[in-house]
Amino acid sequence: MNLMQRATAAIAAWNLSANSDTNTNRKGNFLPHDLKSTFQTRLDIKDWKEAEALYYSQDPKTFALQNILTNIMKDAFLTSQVENRMQQIFSLDIRLTKLNGDVDDEQSKLLKNMPIYRFLTRKSHEKLFYEYSQVELSIGQTIEGRKYMIGDLIPRTNFVPQLGLFYPDYADDSKKIAYRDMPEFGTWILEFWNKDMPLLNKAVPYVLFKRFAESCHSELCEIYGIPPRWLKTNTQDKKMMTRATKMMKDMGAASWFIIDEEEEFGFAEAAVNTNGDVYASLNGTCCNNLGLLIVGAILGQDTKNGSRSKDEVAQDMLSLLVQSDSAMIAEDWNNIILPALKKHGLLTGDLTFGFVPSENTAQLFDRVIKTLEYYEIDPKWFEEKFGIPITAVRQQTQPSKEKDKQKLKADLLADNDFFGQARQRLNAGAGLVG
Repeated sequence: MNLMQRATAAIAAWNLSANSDTNTNRKGNFLPHDLKSTFQTRLDIKDWKEAEALYYSQDPKTFALQNILTNIMKDAFLTSQVENRMQQIFSLDIRLTKLNGDVDDEQSKLLKNMPIYRFLTRKSHEKLFYEYSQVELSIGQTIEGRKYMIGDLIPRTNFVPQLGLFYPDYADDSKKIAYRDMPEFGTWILEFWNKDMPLLNKAVPYVLFKRFAESCHSELCEIYGIPPRWLKTNTQDKKMMTRATKMMKDMGAASWFIIDEEEEFGFAEAAVNTNGDVYASLNGTCCNNLGLLIVGAILGQDTKNGSRSKDEVAQDMLSLLVQSDSAMIAEDWNNIILPALKKHGLLTGDLTFGFVPSENTAQLFDRVIKTLEYYEIDPKWFEEKFGIPITAVRQQTQPSKEKDKQKLKADLLADNDFFGQARQRLNAGAGLVG
C-alpha cells in the first residue's frame, strides 16, 4: 500500500467506527468539564506553598498548583528553555520497526505527516514539566470532507491522578469520575503520567524572584528616566492651586504633585546606592538556575562572558537530556499511543516506535574526508548523508613529486634566475629529477 491507500484505509476504519454502537458519542466530550476563569493577581511564595500543601494533603487537589505552573510559563526565559529542550525532539526522525527488524518506511512517513504526531509527542513530553497530561482523541474534517484525527488536552486542573479521579468542576467535590474505569480509556482517552513532582514546580520560586527583580528594576528606570516633579504653593488658595495644577499638567508626562509651603518632601535613600546592579544580579541568578534546571547547563547565549568550550559542554549536557527524553517518549508511543492508533485503523501490524539517533554530521564529514585517502566511499551514501551531489569522478592530477620537478625546470628556464638558485635546489633534490 502506498501512502494514499493507507490514508484511505484509515478513513474507512473511522467510518466503520462511526457506525458502531460503542462509539455513538465519539465527537462529544467523554469527560465534560466546566471552564473557569483564573485570577491574574500577583503570585507570591505564600500562594505557592499553599498550593503545595493542598497537593500533598490527605485529600489532594491539583488545581491550585497547576494554575501556578501555567502562570509561570508566561516567563519568556523559562519558555525559551523548555522549548529549546522540546524542539530537539521534533528535530529527530522516527521509524516504525517490524518484528523481523525491518523498518516500515511507508507507515513511518505516514505517521510523521499526521497532525496528531506532534500533538501526542508534545503532551507526552510535557508530563516531565506538569507531571501528567490527559488527552481526548476525536475525528476532525476538512472543508473538502477529508477526515483526520485530532487531539485535545483536557485541563490538568480537573484531574487528581494519584486517586484516578476527574472533577467536571474542580471546585465541586461532590461530582467526580473514575476516568480509568471508563471504556473509552486507552482508546479515546489517553493518559501520560510521570508519577513524580512536576519539574516546573522547582522553577516557581525563581520565576517569582525574577518578576520581583524586573518589577523593581523597571520602577527604578522610571524614577531615573522620568523623575517625578513637585511644586510648593499655598494649597489653601484655590486660585494658586488652579494655576499650579495647570502648570504641572502642561510641563510634561512625568508624575507630579503639589505640596503646601509648610510641608517637606524627599526620596528615601537605600542603605547602598545602586543603579540597578542588585536587581540585574538577582535576575541573572534566577535565569542561571532556570537554565540549570531545564537544560542542565547555562548556555553561552545567556551569559555575559561566555566561551565556545563552555557552550559546547552545555550543548553536550542538553544532548544527554534529549536522549533521555526521547527514550521516555518512545515508551509512551509503544505502550499507550500505538495500541490506540491501531484500534482506530491508522496503523497496522506489530510495530515498534523509535527515534533515529542524531549524528554529528560535521564530525562525520571530517572522518569521511580523511578516509578518502585510503578507501573508496559509496557516492550514493555520501550524497544521501551530506546532501552533496556527485556528478562524475574527478580526473587524476599529477603526483606532487612530478609537480615539483616541473616547477624546478621552469625556474631554470626563467630569465631572472641569475644566481642559479633553481639549479642549486634541483641538485639538492636530485631524487625529484631522477
